[in-house]
Amino acid sequence: MSEVVQDARSFVVADDDDGIRLDRWFRRHMPDASFNIVSRWARTGQLRLDGKRVAPGDHIAAGQTIRVPPLEAAAPAKAKPKKQRAALSPEDEELIQGMVLYKDRAAIVLNKPPGLATQGGTKTEHHVDALLDGIQFEAEGRPKLVHRLDKDTSGVLLVARSSGSAAHFAKAFSSRTARKLYWALIVGVPSIEDGMIELPIAKQPGTGGEKMHVDMKEGAPARTRYRVIERAGNTAAWVQLEPYTGRTHQLRVHMAAIGHPIVGDGKYGGQDAFLTGGISRKMHLHARRLRVDHPDGSKLDVTAEAPRHFLESLSHLGFDLELGDAVPFDPPKFSETAEGKKKAISAAAKARRKERKGERRSRGAR
Repeated sequence: MSEVVQDARSFVVADDDDGIRLDRWFRRHMPDASFNIVSRWARTGQLRLDGKRVAPGDHIAAGQTIRVPPLEAAAPAKAKPKKQRAALSPEDEELIQGMVLYKDRAAIVLNKPPGLATQGGTKTEHHVDALLDGIQFEAEGRPKLVHRLDKDTSGVLLVARSSGSAAHFAKAFSSRTARKLYWALIVGVPSIEDGMIELPIAKQPGTGGEKMHVDMKEGAPARTRYRVIERAGNTAAWVQLEPYTGRTHQLRVHMAAIGHPIVGDGKYGGQDAFLTGGISRKMHLHARRLRVDHPDGSKLDVTAEAPRHFLESLSHLGFDLELGDAVPFDPPKFSETAEGKKKAISAAAKARRKERKGERRSRGAR
């Protein structure tokens, strides 16, 4: 039998509690009495209001008397056995260790392959988070994810090696001081070669949060800068993308919204997101570079090689890989006014076209 903690007690309802529900009174004044306990007291007639039976949902008034029966001590909860992670197979250890691009005392930077989820979810058991034991190395604690990439997006993924460094890097991402550059192959060519997309994003109703869309009324602010690296006629363009906010699927939603979906992104581009002529149907979105302040005061700046299918598509379309990192990694210099933005975008595009013409002439001379 459970131990009785106290005898039955009576409480007078104070003015501050006038008009509230009885169950809310218990939450305020007797949080140890759960809703289930209060309901049982009411159901068995042990709980009384001015001597009468009462239900948890009944409203009480100042000056009324609540009789509370003795509270029994809850039986000590049995500690749930800690779930043990299964030991990694040699193949999984080789997989995660093969992703390592950089390692120091505070951080590990991975090059995540496409098709591997960052974290687990419904029917997803094989993911980066489950493999982190394989890169603990000499550290005492298990590595910790700092941010994430979509399952089909490849590239730079930062992992912290301690709680302190995890907090440091998390702050850098939340305050937007961490800088990320992506490569993408898109369908068609934007009329403006250097532009800023500012379209609010929200969860698309009816998709269970699995899909986002542009929502001018309810969406959260989202900003993406894009710059064309090279174009293949009017068929496709190789672009650099830099997110200035971190909304879910932001780059994919923004590029599809301006009519140039990322190649292979059927979720947001439909059938228009796929090119013929031997171009892979996989997602062509790659986190190319990450620059973030290191806990020791230095700059952590890491670049990840694009996956095979991405490189093959670039080669197939005749793009020059040396141009991929030639675009400067600097903040935008757009004016705050709409007119100023248009002028700045136009000027940047014009300068880029002149630069590319000069490059073509110099290559022809060689």
